[in-house]
Amino acid sequence: MSITPERKAELVKEYATKEGDTGSPEVQVAVLTERIKNLTEHFKGHKKDNHSRRGLLKMVSQRRRLLDYTRAKDEERYKSLITRLGIRR
Repeated sequence: MSITPERKAELVKEYATKEGDTGSPEVQVAVLTERIKNLTEHFKGHKKDNHSRRGLLKMVSQRRRLLDYTRAKDEERYKSLITRLGIRR
């Protein structure tokens, strides 16, 4: 259900705004999106896993807050981020 360290490193490298960037909103949203996708796939086979579903809802809320922050700071960064990730608002 979680992402591998290799996959996380790929996401950090792809969405980083500068060298060594791991904490920018873009990177955090990209990592959360990957984890959300993995959990969504998990629920297709485990419909009654409500404990993990709570974690999924927390991740979605965290991603929403990060996206709201990014939108408030820079509208263009927000638009490019949701386009690159393929998420809808």
